[in-house]
Amino acid sequence: MTAHERHATDSPDSLKSETSDYRNRLNERLQKFLTHITFRGQFTTDKKGSENEPPKQDEYTITSASHVSGDYWLLTSRIQYRDIDVTLPVPVVIRWAGTTPVITLEKVTLPGMGTFSSRVLVHNNRYTGTWQHDDVGGHLFGTLSKPESFSDIPTK
Repeated sequence: MTAHERHATDSPDSLKSETSDYRNRLNERLQKFLTHITFRGQFTTDKKGSENEPPKQDEYTITSASHVSGDYWLLTSRIQYRDIDVTLPVPVVIRWAGTTPVITLEKVTLPGMGTFSSRVLVHNNRYTGTWQHDDVGGHLFGTLSKPESFSDIPTK
């Protein structure tokens, strides 16, 4: 039986099961990939008067990544920028652009820091995205590193 014939005879339930199994494998690999990973890079701001300012340094280390359910995750993260250095659990949504994860915060309040929204795309050993902190926002980008070597997120 060819793949086309097999899919033509699959029931909706068996296709849903295949998709669910694939998503579970992808989530397991993503959890391993994100645990003990450091996002080290820079961010820009788009507030008035900052157009000519150089990007500023920031660093985020995810010490653990836990898949909660569906697209919901909890990332225990050490956040370092300016004079802030704090570790706390950050609830996020992770959606997939094909096989590329996009980490999403939607108006999440982080204690002592404020309310944030962001979209961060992770690919190979790099990340890029946008962020919003109350009335100020901008772009962020940089590289990923782990204590051990790693490759891109396994997708199969």
